[in-house]
Amino acid sequence: MQNTLDEFDAAVSVCRDLFLKKMDDYGLSWRVLRPTSITDQIYIKAQRIRSIEEKGTRQVADDIVTEYIGIVNYAVMAQIQLAVGSSPLESDTLTPDAVRALYEKYVGNAKDLLKNKNHDYDEAWRNMRVSSFVDIILMKLMRVKQIENHHGSTSVSEGLDANYYDIFNYAVFALIKLTQSQHE
Repeated sequence: MQNTLDEFDAAVSVCRDLFLKKMDDYGLSWRVLRPTSITDQIYIKAQRIRSIEEKGTRQVADDIVTEYIGIVNYAVMAQIQLAVGSSPLESDTLTPDAVRALYEKYVGNAKDLLKNKNHDYDEAWRNMRVSSFVDIILMKLMRVKQIENHHGSTSVSEGLDANYYDIFNYAVFALIKLTQSQHE
């Protein structure tokens, strides 16, 4: 399990680094996005991954790893927006330091979830195909869209935040496996 936590930390470190660099470049412009728009951004990235996998080629420079990094970061943005709401930039009360702290909070929550699920599932994700991760992410996105269409209410199912955590962790699993295959 410790190896998984180290791999998680390494993958998230790459994601965090890009998130912070983009925040330096763009500020908090993403704060205007409603959670539904973030869901659609994640969908675009996941659909592109699946399209590249099925076609075997790509015509835009960003590779699959880059798209998974984007999914991780958008999943954190979604958690932040669910917690504090979207905001017009002119009146946003969040500072970059507050966003950094929230980023760490949601990464910590995702890591705790990963520890618990890895215990119960005995790291079954390690025997999965990388292509399955994007399919599961797309399924989770369909669930999120359905919950969003019902204004966040569910009868017996987990809510939006749980689905975003799963999306985050499946994207991290993909990054771990893709990084391992690059080093082999």
